[in-house]
Amino acid sequence: MKVVYIISKVSKAVAFEWISEELPKKGVELEFILLGENERTELKEFLDSKGIENHFLKLSSKKYYPNVLLRLLQLLRTSKANAVHTHLFDASLLGLMAARIAGIKNRIYTRHHATYHHDYFPKMVKFDKLINRIATQIVAISPNVKNVLVNRENVQVEKIRTIYHGFDLQRFEHPHEENVQQLKAKYNPNKKGPVIACISRYLELKGIDHVIKAFAQLLQDYPNAYLLLFNAGGPYEKEIKSELAQIDPQSYLEIAFESDVFSIYHLMDVFVHVPIGPNIEAFGQTYVEALAAGIPSVFTMSGIAPEFIKHNENALVVDYSDHKQIYDSIKRILSEKELKDRLISNGQSSLEVFSLNHFINSLEDLYKNESNTFA
Repeated sequence: MKVVYIISKVSKAVAFEWISEELPKKGVELEFILLGENERTELKEFLDSKGIENHFLKLSSKKYYPNVLLRLLQLLRTSKANAVHTHLFDASLLGLMAARIAGIKNRIYTRHHATYHHDYFPKMVKFDKLINRIATQIVAISPNVKNVLVNRENVQVEKIRTIYHGFDLQRFEHPHEENVQQLKAKYNPNKKGPVIACISRYLELKGIDHVIKAFAQLLQDYPNAYLLLFNAGGPYEKEIKSELAQIDPQSYLEIAFESDVFSIYHLMDVFVHVPIGPNIEAFGQTYVEALAAGIPSVFTMSGIAPEFIKHNENALVVDYSDHKQIYDSIKRILSEKELKDRLISNGQSSLEVFSLNHFINSLEDLYKNESNTFA
């Protein structure tokens, strides 16, 4: 059984590293086609180091579409693949088209966004619907995504398989201590605290501006508090910078990229992830990662959160776009030890459904399912 993964504009993703290591143990041969601006990425270097067949196709703008489509067609015709599985928009649009032309009957794509195009780029919805039609099977990463596919894009329920992201939970709970200390020295050399943190690109939908407002209020109670903003940068940067200008520049740090996702959580005292609506987040991996790392967290209910987050049990839940509630919740965690300990313990014990083993088994079942008749 051979599956070709086509992925667009991903430089580093531990999920694909896990997939490339674990699925072959299940008898699934893998080949990767990576689309993006730069060939030298951590993902490609990882695949090369493991001897996993992979190809890079340059895609830095839509003008590359015709050439990429042609090259995909050539690669797929010689791949002897039983199925193609695509991830992210460009890979899904071009990869599924090429797979269909190449005569590959099993065309799977994982839908990584929920209402993002509906809310911010409505002209793109027609391309989402085209991808839905070309695919023979769609992986929804959460019930929220499935709901969008069915109720807003009229996809047949039978075409959708819900598979949650999987995580190596132990690596988040127990990163290498040396790595943690190195990151602390790098990002918080003055040992400020308590440390509040977000991991999100600067998008309006992520609610980071409300976190900054809450943090500004927290500074009045904790003058030495420190805000870490990971994945800093994005289309909402101007508005974020405007909020940051209201607080002491020594009290926060913006970090554009940090590849050690396992260690960064252990720099934090409180993690905050507060998307501004119930449907805008497709999954939200940080919901799972933060709890796996044992970091007490403040959340809004979006993406995967309604499936396992319980207020006052494994996290504190706040209303959308409410910086006052964010502030109050952070302060509760910092001042109530019993609450903090309960959130940590219950958080780590509520994640079995997101285990890496469960994820890999679900993918194996997807590829071997009788609805996908492999040659």
